[in-house]
Amino acid sequence: MEVVRGFALTLAVLTAVVVIRTVTFPSYQTSPPECKTTDPDFIPADKERLARFTSAIQFQTVSYERGVGTPQELAKIVQFIQESFPTIHGSPMVRRDVVGNYSLLYRVEGSDASLQPYMLASHLDVVPITEEANWEAPPFSGQLKDGHIYGRGTIDAKHSLMGSLEALEFLLSRGHQPKRTLYLAFGHDEETGGHFGAKVIGDVLTQRGEKIAFILDEGSPVGDGLAPGVSKLLALVSVAEKGFLQLRLVVNEEGGHASMPRSESAIGILSKAISKLEDNPHPNMFGTGPEARMMEYVATEMTLPYRILASNLWLFSPLVAYVYSRKPQTNAFARTTTALTRFNAGVKDNVISPEAVAVIDHRIHPMSSVEEVMEFDRKVINDPRVKLNVINNRPPSPTSPYGKDSPTYMMLQETIQQIYPDALVTPTFMVANTDTRHYLNLSSAIYRFNPYVMTPSDLPRFHGVNERISVQNYERVMNFYYHLIVNMDKPLELKRHGHEDEL
Repeated sequence: MEVVRGFALTLAVLTAVVVIRTVTFPSYQTSPPECKTTDPDFIPADKERLARFTSAIQFQTVSYERGVGTPQELAKIVQFIQESFPTIHGSPMVRRDVVGNYSLLYRVEGSDASLQPYMLASHLDVVPITEEANWEAPPFSGQLKDGHIYGRGTIDAKHSLMGSLEALEFLLSRGHQPKRTLYLAFGHDEETGGHFGAKVIGDVLTQRGEKIAFILDEGSPVGDGLAPGVSKLLALVSVAEKGFLQLRLVVNEEGGHASMPRSESAIGILSKAISKLEDNPHPNMFGTGPEARMMEYVATEMTLPYRILASNLWLFSPLVAYVYSRKPQTNAFARTTTALTRFNAGVKDNVISPEAVAVIDHRIHPMSSVEEVMEFDRKVINDPRVKLNVINNRPPSPTSPYGKDSPTYMMLQETIQQIYPDALVTPTFMVANTDTRHYLNLSSAIYRFNPYVMTPSDLPRFHGVNERISVQNYERVMNFYYHLIVNMDKPLELKRHGHEDEL
């Protein structure tokens, strides 16, 4: 009986705590003045601006592999940009450098030299076209159809390239000089690693001794229906990137004729090793990084079941971690992932292969490391005959500051909610990589965000067929960058928030 009473009391206390936290959990959203179409400084997506954007899409600036691109097209778009924005290129406040032959670096001199500069980044290049026959409009046409602009680069990432230039052109044409110095950085080979573009830009800024207050590059979108339990738009600001580790697994054994097989073969040994890796995923790390905050920052706006969970991750984190692990899309945020991308062996149907080779691609959780992943793989495989050779690797990026204790994050949140007044803003991290990998030594506050709306049906368009952006979304992009530049005239002040430590 005492045991039952004790259990009942414990349950009652837990229930009370859960209810209280759910009801009193703090909101992390803000309500800045909305950007309206009637504002005198609103940037409309008029005929001229749309014409410039569609023209930018028509340049086939494809990157195929490291060091292999389309130099003639890159030269054309560089010239096009110079001709299309006369106020920028004629301003004495603006310095323009062509870096690494085709990348662009602009410095817009601020009126207050005591303020640290900031940087807006994008890139000129795009990925190759796939399944061209299935496109609803030619992939480099920039065709306007049913309120959308079609073409490779519309969402990755000529929207931010042209949108930020339109914002700056508009601002300078109104006679405004920013207080804070601004850099615009446009690499030309982001899709193949940024080794000849963003890396050189980073080196130039390092040589100049620049320290950047914050950097904004392409990243996660404003999601519509991308998160369960959230009916409002969800602006996902990536404050970190996963790392990666590509491994070549090699097994060498005696080959021979298939009529006289040994008890084990190179193919069999390697197959067992791969099976072990797939059957034993890396530890679930939900709750150790920004992925938990992603839920907590929108908890007060979730439907009741999700609100209870998000407000009480101290109790329900293992349950949420399990749910995350059930789908590939969410599992990628919960752990270091393991993907078998190649398996090569054999030369003839009746010959036992003396060698088997496989390639594993790991995407490393922000709270893990390359060394931890290697050690985990060795322990799981537990077979010295399987050699692990590193092809390529990059550690996860540092996590940038976020929340109400971070003035740069809050400035970004304010700007987002000016453009999307009904949207919720929350931190997350990228499962892919951007040019920011080359800027890590310039700033400790690096964010990755695309100021356009995406629905679940839009996601396959990214690097896929029928890439497009709505005219309304592009209009929002231009106004987002304009308001961000204006907002950065304000001082970046630290605002303490009493609830932060509770999370």
